[in-house]
Amino acid sequence: MTEEHVRTIDGVRLAYRVRGAADAPPLVLLHALGESAADWDPVAVTLARRWRVYALDLRGHGRSDRPGTYSLELMRDDVLAFMNELGLDRVDMIGHSMGGVVAYLLAQDHPHRIHRLVLEDVPPPRPRTPSVPTRPEGELGFDWEMVLAVRRQIDAPPPAWWDGLGRITAGTLVIAGGPDSHVPQDGLADLVRRIPAARLVTIPAGHLVHATEPDAFTDTVLAFLAPTDG
Repeated sequence: MTEEHVRTIDGVRLAYRVRGAADAPPLVLLHALGESAADWDPVAVTLARRWRVYALDLRGHGRSDRPGTYSLELMRDDVLAFMNELGLDRVDMIGHSMGGVVAYLLAQDHPHRIHRLVLEDVPPPRPRTPSVPTRPEGELGFDWEMVLAVRRQIDAPPPAWWDGLGRITAGTLVIAGGPDSHVPQDGLADLVRRIPAARLVTIPAGHLVHATEPDAFTDTVLAFLAPTDG
């Protein structure tokens, strides 16, 4: 059963979905750019058999606020404030694409708060050739100004993001989407070498690994997060 909630934290309304037993260990899911908590539905039911799963709508997305001020650092701070508000002292965390950037920024700045970390086809924090995105027509489920702000940061990330990867203490699994993904796969290999306790698994499904190959994704995540389960 899925519960839907909203909390106003530090003046920002954050919507989130919860699944799983109340006494199960916490697992936080962070979606990609332009997505929402609902994007995790194909895998959240399986993960909720072992964890209390919290899937957020990050600021500017879904049912959360569109405050007009956006950065990946603000999203990181929102997630940390959300964890504090709900009394989640130490969590496992999965981040896809942009959500993975938010996750590794949190893990490097507050390493004691992240037990284990899964980064799904995440942009590595190194400069890339900028491109100008085209706004889709019609009503959007996210703030277009947020897209522009986040894309600028992903195109030209601060060097401190790369340097900070070495401060991550969580056991980390990086899931690569393989040659059909637009994310540079050599960059993911560099990311793994930079994070002290990281390893790389490739699921050749393109960028949307958990949506395209949900069974392979959950099997891989379970083998990493719950290796002793039979």
